Amino acid sequence: MTTWNEPSLDQVDPQIARLIHEEELREARTIRLIPSENYASRAVLEASGSCLTNKYSEGYPGKRYYEGQQSIDPIEILAQDRLKALFGSEHANVQPYSGSPANLAVYLAFCKPGDTVMGLGLPAGGHLTHGWGVSITGMYFKSVAYGVRADDHRIDMEQVRALAKEHRPKVLWCGGTAYARTWDFPAFRSIADEVGAILVADIAHIAGLVAGGAHPSPVGIADVVSSTTHKTLRGPRGGMIMAKKAHAAAIDKAVFPGLQGGPHNHTTAAIAVAALEASKPEFKQYAHAVVENAKALASAMTERGFKLITGGTDNHLLLVDLTPQGVSGKIAAKALDRAGLSLNYNSIPFDPRKPFDPSGVRLGTPSITSRGMGKGEMARIAEWMDRVVKHHADDAVIETVRREVEELCAKFPAPGIPVV
Repeated sequence: MTTWNEPSLDQVDPQIARLIHEEELREARTIRLIPSENYASRAVLEASGSCLTNKYSEGYPGKRYYEGQQSIDPIEILAQDRLKALFGSEHANVQPYSGSPANLAVYLAFCKPGDTVMGLGLPAGGHLTHGWGVSITGMYFKSVAYGVRADDHRIDMEQVRALAKEHRPKVLWCGGTAYARTWDFPAFRSIADEVGAILVADIAHIAGLVAGGAHPSPVGIADVVSSTTHKTLRGPRGGMIMAKKAHAAAIDKAVFPGLQGGPHNHTTAAIAVAALEASKPEFKQYAHAVVENAKALASAMTERGFKLITGGTDNHLLLVDLTPQGVSGKIAAKALDRAGLSLNYNSIPFDPRKPFDPSGVRLGTPSITSRGMGKGEMARIAEWMDRVVKHHADDAVIETVRREVEELCAKFPAPGIPVV
C-alpha cells in the first residue's frame, strides 16, 4: 500500500484548501438549480484527480507521439467503447477539452471560413458556438439564426426549413442551452437532407437524459453529435463527439492535430467511469426522475404565478419570465443565491431588457435529483422561490429561507462531497 510522505494541500497552500472546503460546504448546504451543473460521483472525482494528469498522450490509441502509453491507450479505448455502447454510436472521440472546443472541431471538419451555418439564435435559447456574433463561430462563418414563435416560444420548423432553403447552410445545428422542449431530430434531418447540410445535434444539456431514455436520441439521425460530459451525464468537465463512421476520420483529424495537443487523460478516465455509471439501471431511473421533477417544479411555480417560457418543460430545465413579478432576473437571481437557491439570470425570447440584466431566470433539476429530492421537495422549492422573489430586499426573509434550505439539504447528502 502506497503512503504519501509529501505535505498535503492544506499544508502547501492553506488558502486554496480553505476555498475548496468552502465550495464543498456551499455545494452540500445549498440547492443548486443551475441546469448545467450536477454532482459527479466520488469515483468520477477520484479518476479526474488522479496521477493521469501527469501524462502526455498526443495522438490516438495505437498512434501516439509519446511513449509510455501502456495504461493510457486502454483507458481511452474504454471511454470510447463505453460511450459507443451507451449511445449506440458508430464512433466516439473523447478528447475535446469541453463542449465549445468540440463544436469548434465540427466546424473545422466540415467548413471553410465564410461558409454558411445555421443554429438556434442565442436570444431564443441557442448556444454561442452555434454561430452567434460574439463567438468566433459567428465571426469566421456566415451565420443564419432561426428562432422561436412569438406566441408559444417553440421552434418554428417551417421557419427553419425556409431559412435553410434560402441560405443553404453547410452545417445545420440543433440543440441549445435554454430551450425547455423536446428536440425533433427527425424534422431537422429532413431539412438537412433537403439542402445538403451536415446535421449536428449538440446535446450538451440533455446527454444524460438521452443516455437514460428520457429524451429521444439524435444518434443515427444526426451526422454528428457533440456534447459536454458533465451536466446531466454527471461526468467530469470535458467534451465528446459522436459521429457516423463516414465522418470519423474528419472529426478525429479536426480534434487532433487540428485544434488540440495532448488530451487530458485524467478527464478521459473520468469520462469512462461516468459512462459506466450511466449504463446502470439506476441511471435510467435518475434520468426520468430529472424530467419528472422538472415538470413538478414547473407545475408548482405556475400555481404560484410564475410565467414559464413555452408554458412548461419536457426536459431538465425551466426558463421563467419574471416580468409579472416586477423584478429583473438579475435582482432575483442574486437574492435567491443569498437564500441558498442558486440559479442564473437569463434572457427570454424577445427580451426587451439587456443580456446582462435580463427579464428571466433559468433553473433545472439535475443536481437536486442527484441528491434524491422528489416532487415534495419541488413544491417547497417553488414556495421558497416565490417568497424570496416577492421579498428580494428583505434580509430577514432571505435569512429564514436560507436556514430552511440548509435544513432540507442536510436530509439529502450531496454525492461526491465529503462534508455535511
